[in-house]
Amino acid sequence: MSERQKNIPIGKLLRAENSNFVAGCRVRELDTPALGALVKVRLEDHSEIYGLITNILINDDSLVRQLVSGVSIPTEYTADNRYNRNLPVEIHVLTVGYTQNGQISHRLPPRPPLSLDEMHLCHAEELARFTSLNNQAYLRHILRLPDQPIEEILAAHLRRARAAHESTGNTGWYEQACQKLITLLRDDYLRLTAVLDVLTDLEHE
Repeated sequence: MSERQKNIPIGKLLRAENSNFVAGCRVRELDTPALGALVKVRLEDHSEIYGLITNILINDDSLVRQLVSGVSIPTEYTADNRYNRNLPVEIHVLTVGYTQNGQISHRLPPRPPLSLDEMHLCHAEELARFTSLNNQAYLRHILRLPDQPIEEILAAHLRRARAAHESTGNTGWYEQACQKLITLLRDDYLRLTAVLDVLTDLEHE
């Protein structure tokens, strides 16, 4: 993968706080971001904030409401609405760490990114580097998500991260991540059971 391909933005920030942020993108760019993917935003001081995509929201508008009430929708109307609509697709991101002076931390950043900052998808090498440090401490952020399908987010993320590590020859990362999750959930039996069900599914893929 070339440096240019690694640095193509997949969205721009709409709003942000220290623990999460929301970016917008056009529908035609929707094939790039996906649930569980690791993304980053570079700040003016050259530090970078990392996050995991936890939800992708496609809003409706008055035109969509009119179109869906029709008996038949012409193909050109559907294409125009999908690719030329003004409302962006919203990508919701959970902050899981940051870098400062080249050092990766799995804590929350000192300040959030700003509106219109560009969001980039992390390539496999960067995903492997971020997830291999600090004893996978970033996983605790996912487990604190309220009212979210945590098990599905974990499954989507772990699938990507496992593939990234295996491509570098690190076949032990996935087992270490599973042990980390078990340790973090040792006092929450119900959630631990749900997460173990997802991990079992992943092991059979």
